[in-house]
Amino acid sequence: MATCPECDAEIEVDEFEVDEGDSLSCDECGSNLKVVSLSPLEFDLASDEDDEDDEDEEDEAADGEGDLVEDEGEDDEDEEEV
Repeated sequence: MATCPECDAEIEVDEFEVDEGDSLSCDECGSNLKVVSLSPLEFDLASDEDDEDDEDEEDEAADGEGDLVEDEGEDDEDEEEV
């Protein structure tokens, strides 16, 4: 059983349901944790930068999807003119 590095509370997580780098929070103290090892299962405190990086990646993915839709529409217009 893994423990929270902040408050030493036991973290109940199935080792097969998490991957290295996954984020979760401690039920006892609310700390944001990051999976740093699977065998043995270990957590470390997640830095604020990790949270910001995750948000940036989500924003970029959303922006990228919108660009693809617009590009497809432009291609269709070009094909009609030819």
